Amino acid sequence: MMKQNVFEASLKKLGLVSVNKESSKHINNGAFKTFIKILYLPEGYKITIDFNVHVTTQKSLFFISPNQFFQIEEVGNEEGQLIFYNRDFYCIQIHDAEVACDGLLFNSINNMRMILVVDEEVDFINALYKYIDDEFGCDDNSKEEMIRTYLKQLLIKSTRIWKKEHFGKEMLQNNSEMEFFRRFNVLVDAYYKEKHSVADYADLLCIAAKTITNKFKRLNLPQPNEVIKDRIMLEAKRLLIHTSMTAKEIAYDLGYEDPAYFSRQFLSKTGESPSNFKKKYLSEN
Repeated sequence: MMKQNVFEASLKKLGLVSVNKESSKHINNGAFKTFIKILYLPEGYKITIDFNVHVTTQKSLFFISPNQFFQIEEVGNEEGQLIFYNRDFYCIQIHDAEVACDGLLFNSINNMRMILVVDEEVDFINALYKYIDDEFGCDDNSKEEMIRTYLKQLLIKSTRIWKKEHFGKEMLQNNSEMEFFRRFNVLVDAYYKEKHSVADYADLLCIAAKTITNKFKRLNLPQPNEVIKDRIMLEAKRLLIHTSMTAKEIAYDLGYEDPAYFSRQFLSKTGESPSNFKKKYLSEN
């Protein structure tokens, strides 16, 4: 039986679900598709997010955007937890200054949405989930703000762990460079359909394109033009698999005036033509 606690007030909604064999069926059927989701899974789980498969070997966090494809393929022996909420309850974009996670946890271009929770952080994360769960049984009128406060702490702590996992010491000590990388990711996620070049984003950032390239190189990051292409191709894959759009229609939707050029770009990035990619993926899944 699926254990689920939900807070609702006006249009605001947040819920907490225990993840097990029974609830995973409900989750996989798209019950929480339109919500922002944070999955906290122990070892032994196998999960697909977009076109990548993750197997948990220790406690791990996953950050999943609304309508983003994910499936729990295998369930471990221990229950996990799923927090789901809508933007009316907490909008990361509006309150981003509070948590500074947008562009890192949810909008990360290079599939960096899995966080390995090291032993020294487990107690803190476990406590946050317990505190949120406890609040559902509280009748005090401060319940909503308490839950939101714990959610913010979870996002802040996860962002800190994510930074340690994905960046070197030099970048961690340079807050301005970290903020630049995060802001670049946010812009790419917002404008990838209409802006395809580093120069386009340089204009938005009011700096020279060469400055962006040099920053990424100095911090040992993928080149910015590759970040842009990766985001475009991720969307192309999603549209190929999850819609009935043709490659030509997808090309136009993603801002390409020449569908043949788009197909060449897709082949260059994935090693397959759009049609072959779709055929192969559907035959294997």
